[in-house]
Amino acid sequence: MTESPDNLNAARWTWRTALLAALVAALAIAITHDVWRDMLTFSLKDEESGYIPMVPVVMAILVWTRRNAIAQATISHNWLGTLLIAMGWAAWSIGYRYNRHVLWYGGADLMALGGAVTILGKDALFKFLPAVGALVFLVPVFNGRRHQISGPLELMTAQVTQAICETLHMNVARQGNLLLVNGVEVAVAEACNGMRMVFTLVLVCYLYAFALPMRWYGRALVLALSPLIAMICNVSRLVPTAWVYGHASQAIANQFHDASGWLMLAVGFLILMGIGRSLNSKPNLCAEPAL
Repeated sequence: MTESPDNLNAARWTWRTALLAALVAALAIAITHDVWRDMLTFSLKDEESGYIPMVPVVMAILVWTRRNAIAQATISHNWLGTLLIAMGWAAWSIGYRYNRHVLWYGGADLMALGGAVTILGKDALFKFLPAVGALVFLVPVFNGRRHQISGPLELMTAQVTQAICETLHMNVARQGNLLLVNGVEVAVAEACNGMRMVFTLVLVCYLYAFALPMRWYGRALVLALSPLIAMICNVSRLVPTAWVYGHASQAIANQFHDASGWLMLAVGFLILMGIGRSLNSKPNLCAEPAL
């Protein structure tokens, strides 16, 4: 007896299929191992890229929240996986030859993705698109581009922090990006310009937007607000940090600075919870659609 197409599709979705897809993706990673080794080394040594190890965890959570979609996906082997591998290889090669880090890193990501899509098919790609989108966070922001972002961010952060400190009757002056607390120079605007936490907080917002059932415009709202959330968290960290730098020893201030950075993740999550409650009060923004 000939099996129905539905039975054939269901039979293909096994752990063996997933393992085969993982092996093909691993082969692509092995071919571009220099990129992945550099990515891991860079994320461990560079404080600005400390969010990168969180990306695989975020991807795993987004896949898990959509695990029920596996039974509904149709596995079809077509040209899309091969195309992604070819595009990734071209980007990886050009990036290596012409020292274009974005292409070098992005090409390696695309090759690994293409390997998985070759086995799982395009339907799986679209059903797990949010997890795939998190691959963007694996591409580090290097110094040139980082300074273009951090320069204006430092100035804005220093200005907002000074205004809040003055409202709280703190003795704070400002010279460019430099804050002066009780006459003591505090180079905290540069140390806390937000670049160390902004991508981490944006990644948390991305996870929140796609891990919960939410309509597309509700997700777009959360993602659009993510830079603002990062700014609020950063200023909330900077105001007490500036006071500690101006009134305590350097060692204590440095410890407070490091600890408050992680605390801001909790603050960011609380802000997201508040946004979630607001969206829940508006049925047209939240719930209903499948993950």
